[in-house]
Amino acid sequence: MVKTAITPTKEQNYPEWYQQVIVAAGMADNSPVRGCMVIKPWGYAIWELIQKKLDYELKETGHLNAYFPLLIPLSLLEKEASHVEGFAKECAVVTHYRLIQDKSGKLIPDGKLEEPYIIRPTSETIIGETMAKWVNSYRDLPILINQWANIMRWEMRTRMFIRTSEFLWQEGHTVHETEIEAQEETLKILEIYTKLVEDFLGIPVIQGIKPCFERFPGAVNTYCIEAMMQDKKALQAGTSHFLGQNFSKAAGINFTNRTGNIETAWTTSWGVTTRLIGGVIMVHGDNDGLVLPPTIAPYQIVIIPIYRDGEEIENINIYCENIKLKLSKIMFNNEPIRVFFDKKDMRGGDKVWQWIKKGVPIRLEVGPRDVKNSTVSIGKRTLNTNEKLTLNVDIFVDQIIENLNNIQQTITEKARKFLDSNIFELHTFDEFKNFFSEENNISSGFVKCYAIDDSIIESYIKPLKVTARCIPLSEYNVNNGKCIFTGKDTKHKMIFAKSY
Repeated sequence: MVKTAITPTKEQNYPEWYQQVIVAAGMADNSPVRGCMVIKPWGYAIWELIQKKLDYELKETGHLNAYFPLLIPLSLLEKEASHVEGFAKECAVVTHYRLIQDKSGKLIPDGKLEEPYIIRPTSETIIGETMAKWVNSYRDLPILINQWANIMRWEMRTRMFIRTSEFLWQEGHTVHETEIEAQEETLKILEIYTKLVEDFLGIPVIQGIKPCFERFPGAVNTYCIEAMMQDKKALQAGTSHFLGQNFSKAAGINFTNRTGNIETAWTTSWGVTTRLIGGVIMVHGDNDGLVLPPTIAPYQIVIIPIYRDGEEIENINIYCENIKLKLSKIMFNNEPIRVFFDKKDMRGGDKVWQWIKKGVPIRLEVGPRDVKNSTVSIGKRTLNTNEKLTLNVDIFVDQIIENLNNIQQTITEKARKFLDSNIFELHTFDEFKNFFSEENNISSGFVKCYAIDDSIIESYIKPLKVTARCIPLSEYNVNNGKCIFTGKDTKHKMIFAKSY
């Protein structure tokens, strides 16, 4: 049996493997707060890189950052009935504004609020209320706002990064003069998300539109990108919502149009979360830990000195510092290469395994022989841990961009091949039931089949613990077939899967 850094392996117990990768990579810890996590520096550094990339793309398309209150008056949520219904079971409610001590010293809530506040599960209502004050004329439009914030949704079953009671995200909220402009905005953001996840995170996705029973509460349409994890379950990687005039009417976002009449505005909202980090772990990780695409690796290269006796330390350190200096001057993905020289007082082998588990794309091991011969020993996270290549240091430096690009491409292509080879087109409900039946132990993979966009199909799929992920945009209203559940005519196919 091959010894691995992570036990159990993903083949033995995928959920526990996932948790152990997070622990081994030093990404997050459980917290004293139920369902919440502490994001450690390595995990947060990955989020910062995602945030930086997406923030740049949003600002390039005219969006501006703002911030809105964490607490939302209950009365604001009540203005949009379907929205309230969709989030009611997940809301955390603040009812008091102070604490007092009883005679035993125990703290108890005191000072009941006249109106409860909801810790934001999402911000459409409070942002809509504010935007109504900002909009008077068509000249004020469009308003393109993004917020980086935390969210609270009281989850019953939690999993670090994938589903926690509190999580980090960005939420975009825009107001438009016309329906067409709002629709275009919704699809523009979907493209930005797709590019972020595929090109930056190396995760291939399916673009689609959510069926009516899976839409964001209060939305007219919800567009999404769906990714496949290595256990073949689906993960929703991002959503973009066309809200129509639903929230505008509730919040009173009206404006004087070009002919002097009063109109109701059209709005959108959209977001991605720290769930993307969970997706990176589940799509790229292996039984030795995290595997990071160079684009999101906090360190793309780690230099590990291998000392044999005290007399060699100074020469090796000088050699390593020179390598670091050369690499730091090279630009990759429009930024200087992120390189770290690990000087910790620790055995070289232990350092190597630490950085393997953290998913660093390239490790450079430098010993006395390398100093003497002007070489480096190179380990790549996409290769077996015992596979190393020795190169002249100048040749390595000259080829570093090619090497990083090759690693990014290798990771992405592997994930793409996995997705494509695990989408199955089925033609009858019996095939569908057999595919997802626990008796046959075939409970994973994506199924594509004809299905009507109607909540009636939930009665067929819920007993199988299957979810309708999306109608692929490539399949939307371009086919003619019979729904495998109802036998009714339909013009599109739908993707189904077990999911997170």
